[in-house]
This record gives sequence, C-alpha cells and structure tokens, in this order.
Amino acid sequence: MISETVIIGGGVIGLAIAIELKLRGTNVTVLCRDFQAAATHAAAGMLAPDAENIANEAMRSLCWRSRALYPDWTRKLEELTGLNTGYRACGILAPVFEEAGEHTSLREAAPTTTLSNRGGSTSLREASPTATLSDQGAGEQGGRGESLSSSSPSSPSYWLNKEAIHQYQPGLGAEVVGGWWYPEDAQVDNKALAHVLRTAAEFVGVELKDGITVEGFLQQQGQVVGVQTNAGIIRAAHYVLASGAWSNELLPLPVLPRKGQMLSVRIPEVSPELPLKRVLFGQDIYIVPRRDRLVIGATSEDVGFIPNNTPEGIQKLLQAAIRLYPQLKHYPIQEFWWGFRPITPDELPILGTSHCQNLTFATGHYRNGILLAPVTAALIADLILEQKSDPLLADFHYSRFQSQSSTSTPMLTHSANFSNGHHSAISPLPTQDSPLIIAGKTFQSRLMTGTGKYRSIEEMQQSITASDCQIVTVAVRRVQTKAPGHEGLAEALDWTKIWMLPNTAGCQTAEEAIRVARLGREMAKLLGQEDNNFIKLEVIPDLKYLLPDPIGTLQAAEQLVKEGFAVLPYINADPMLAKRLEEVGCATVMPLASPIGSGQGLKTTANIQIIIENAGVPVVVDAGIGSPSEAAQAMELGADALLINSAIALSPKPAAMARAMNLAAVVGRLAYLAGRMPIKDYASPSSPLTGTITS
Repeated sequence: MISETVIIGGGVIGLAIAIELKLRGTNVTVLCRDFQAAATHAAAGMLAPDAENIANEAMRSLCWRSRALYPDWTRKLEELTGLNTGYRACGILAPVFEEAGEHTSLREAAPTTTLSNRGGSTSLREASPTATLSDQGAGEQGGRGESLSSSSPSSPSYWLNKEAIHQYQPGLGAEVVGGWWYPEDAQVDNKALAHVLRTAAEFVGVELKDGITVEGFLQQQGQVVGVQTNAGIIRAAHYVLASGAWSNELLPLPVLPRKGQMLSVRIPEVSPELPLKRVLFGQDIYIVPRRDRLVIGATSEDVGFIPNNTPEGIQKLLQAAIRLYPQLKHYPIQEFWWGFRPITPDELPILGTSHCQNLTFATGHYRNGILLAPVTAALIADLILEQKSDPLLADFHYSRFQSQSSTSTPMLTHSANFSNGHHSAISPLPTQDSPLIIAGKTFQSRLMTGTGKYRSIEEMQQSITASDCQIVTVAVRRVQTKAPGHEGLAEALDWTKIWMLPNTAGCQTAEEAIRVARLGREMAKLLGQEDNNFIKLEVIPDLKYLLPDPIGTLQAAEQLVKEGFAVLPYINADPMLAKRLEEVGCATVMPLASPIGSGQGLKTTANIQIIIENAGVPVVVDAGIGSPSEAAQAMELGADALLINSAIALSPKPAAMARAMNLAAVVGRLAYLAGRMPIKDYASPSSPLTGTITS
C-alpha cells in the first residue's frame, strides 16, 4: 500500500508530525536511518524560550506558542501510552557571575519586578520601569491560551539579588551575584519523550521503518514521485523532510550539523532529597536535574559529523558546571554522549512548503527541536491536510536564504549570444558551424566557466558576463558549506539565462560523488532549472596533483547514468577510458590538458587528438589551460568546447581575460572549421614566380 504521507526522519519532530497526521486520519510512514542518532537524544529537554533570551520576534512567538501547548500535548501522549514524559513546569534559573558586565544590557531591559531578601524572607518589590524583551510586540500577540493561535502577550522574568538567589537555590557557586528567574519556562525528559513518541506512533498505527537510508528524491515536473532508499523506492502522495542535521545530504538546504557533547552525574543515594531542584541556565552551560542524576551540557562545535566525546569538550563542561554548582564535583560520572543539532545560518528552523508541491520542510530546529515539536506538528499537519498556512510560517520559509545575498551587486543579466551589449558583436562565422549539443540541449557558446577562486562576487559576475558563456559550473559542496567566495552565489547569477553545471569537486570516492551529484540536481531545481540533470563528475582522491581516479569515475558514471543524469566526466587524457565512459552513456568526456589549476597549458595534446578522433560525444578540454593562445590551440585540435576557470579568476584583470578566452574559443573553432594549411618540409614562396617583371 502506498502511504499518504512519508516522513523522512524519526526524531522528535518527525514522530510528532507523524502522530498528529495519523490522529487526523492519514496513513503515515516514518523512515529513519538510526533512531538513536536523532538530535532528540542529544538534548537536555529544556523548554526555555525566555532563558534563551530569543531576540527574533517570530521565533520568540513560535516558541511561546509551543511552550503553551506542552502541558496538554504531553498529557495526551501519556494517556495514549501510559508512560511518563517527565514534563515539569519547574521554571528556569539563570545565575549571573560577578564579571557578567555583558549581562548588564539584559538586566536593564528585563523585568519590571525584582526579588530581594528582606529580613530572611523573599519578597517582591518594584524595579525600574524598563521594558522587557517579552513586552515587545505584546499587544499584537493576545493572551495565553491552549489554542494554537494564542501565545504569551509577555513572559514574566524576575531579577534575584545575591541573597535571594542563594536562598532560593542553595549550593550555587560563591561567584554568583544574582540571576534571572523565568517562571514559565519548563523541562521535559528528552529521552523519555522520545520513547513515548515512538510508543505513541506505534499505538496509533504509524508505520515505522528503521534502518532506512534515504538516498535521494525522485522528481518530475515539480512533484516528488518517490524516495530512493537502501531498501528500494518508496512512494507516497506527500513527503515531509524532517531529517535534521542530515537534511543537507538530500537537498541543498543550508542545514549543517552542530555537535554537542553532554554528560550526566549521578546524585549520591545518601542525599535525602534532590539537592538541585531547578534547571540552572548559566553562561555556556546548563544543569538539568532529573530524578537521580544531573544532566550537564552542552558544547557547540562546528566539526561536521565527527563523532565521540573528547577530553577537551568534557573538561570545559565540568569546569563550567562546577563553577556554577560546586558540589557536583563530588558526584560520580554516570554517562557521556554526543549528538548533532541541525543549525541554519540564522539559527531559525526551515518550515513549510518547498520547491515541490507535495514536499514539506520541517528541519533546522537547532537548540529548540524538543521545545518546538508540538507547534511544528500542528502547523505542518494544518498545511498538509487543510492547506492552511499560518502567517508565522512565512518567517521560516526556505526562500529566505535565496533572497538574502551577501553582496549588494545587482543580479547578473546575461546574453545567450556572443554579444551582450558591452562589447562589439562578433560577425557571423563565414564558415557554416553547428551549435554545441550536450544531452539534447543546444548551446551557442563553446566556452564554459566556473565560479571558484575569484577575489569577490563582483569579479565573478563581471567575468561571466564578459565570457559570454552559457554554462557555468558550480561546486555543490562549496555552495552548501558557504565556502569563501561562494556565499550568495545562488542570488548572484541569473539562472534563467545561464545553465548550471553542478560538479562533485571535493569527492574522493565514487560513493561520495554519487551522493553529491544528487544534491546538485536538487540545487538546480531549487534555482528553477527543473529539467537540469547535468553533472560534472569529479572523483579525485589525489590531493597533491588532483588527478582524477579512473576506476572511481567509471563506477560513479555508470550509476549516475542509470539514475538519469547527463554525466560530464573529468578524466585524464586516456583514450580507452574516454571510450568506455562514452559506452556507458556519458554525455561528454572532459580530458585534462594538464593538472587542474596549474596553468601549464596543453601537455596531453597527442592523447586529446586520439580522443577527439574516436569520440561520438562532445569532447570538452578541461583544466590546465593558462592563456588564450592555449585555448585557441585546443579548439584548433577539434575540441567541441573548453572549460576554463583558474586562468580567468587568477588573472589580475579577470573580466578582460574572460573576454580574451571567449574570443580564443571562437577563433580556435573557426580555424578548425576552416582547416589548416599542409605542413611542408620545404619553403614555398607566397608570391607567384610567373609573370614577374624581369630586366
């Protein structure tokens, strides 16, 4: 049976959405590669929008709404399963140290009430009438209620002076001089919640499939028609991407992993009662009391998917935790763990519709996945089943990353012809030529360029304009990681007039290249090129000479051709490999002239000539060309096109060099079509010997 909805991701977000959809009458399947790897298990379960001091108004409103849903949401889950989620409306205490001058602005902007100690009793007294962060926009949000549309008009917080905070929570470090009390914040046991959600999903009839790795989306005409997995193709009417830190492996979304290390210490059995009764939210540390242990977290490390705890990470946590609550230094360590939180550039989630009509995004929740689970489930269910889009979703739509360019340079407009209005047009060729055709798509320009190594986005834009190219190659991995020079690339070029050629630069194995190629296809679709199945295939394990791996290239090409890609493989100038790649279905072959980025020129001329003579697909000379004369020479050999990047980008005047390379490609092609004069071993005078004037 085909499920009505398939959810990719079995963490708290994916399971919460699945349960909500199922309770509303939809058949749901959840695909999860590893239930234990979900970010849910790396959290502490704090429901702390106030303690987090969230500055973004839309995010603050979303978090308040979700926190308001928590008591009823967890109660219903507990009634379904008979299990405890560990939800506690305990409030959160945020102690401040003596040198916390950086917290002054928070104190000045926060509550209208303060707590102090008078004669041994804690009392409320009026503080300076300064506005709180919670007060901003209060009038437009309405009162607190259980309906999804309501949220806190403000969320109270109180300053506790030194005497008050030490009385309220004994055992704090001597350096604590005061702190904030956030009474509406709460906590839930994240591991218990994950277990309850999974149990509830099974109870209501959600189909859970563990050990399923989704490898890509199958798309046709703006619709997802299936997901390719290690267990075959799985189809549904609708799809939800909720795979957290792994979302970027399936689609070119700016969601990256942020590693967090955590540990727990066991409270000694001799303690008559829980010594720490309240969540402590300190500077770069938090301590969450549970029934028999204290949970301590968390580091925030931009290290990709590097696993495991480290001595440095655990040491930092313990030092900060002991400073905040010294007596835990005597508690036995119970457990270490780590996880990967999904972070976006603005640290806000990606929620709502996507580039495909039947694909919905619910990812990138970063620190607030546990907190936002109930509101995300409700909003996404409304969107899928009722086509009801809450106005707040607009602030979390994926398109916000496409509309914000890192440069103020206007979007590049580009001509598909040899002239773009900035240069005098080249006269039509006197010799008849056919256009360049690759995988059934026609191009007039025979020069392809790249986007890397430029000193600025502006130089890259000017150079691409000057080159009059129609195909621009883009390193998928560098765009996804926003590598220097690639920020704002999606917005910097007019992709309605330039054909994107995604490439797999940085891939050392066939498996990596296949995965990145799938991402590249999705990236092109997000930029409006729905029918773009081109991929420049690079498999380069050799980091010194950057020479391509012939075996890995062939293996990856065979698989990508089967998946419907138009494969343009970058190879050594190996005639036998070129022929084999053509036989497996590659759209071109792209032999190197010399090592990439070397500028050595044509060092493989003889082999390139053999490849050209025997090829039934276009031959594109790629890499090593350093000057226009070398570009013209390659075209004179009979190459169908050139791909040139370094020679342009590294020139002192890139735009001028781009124009020169354009002219070189044109004159080289024209020279090839015209035909070279024969080479002779003897001289032959240019002027006739007959009819001359003699004495």
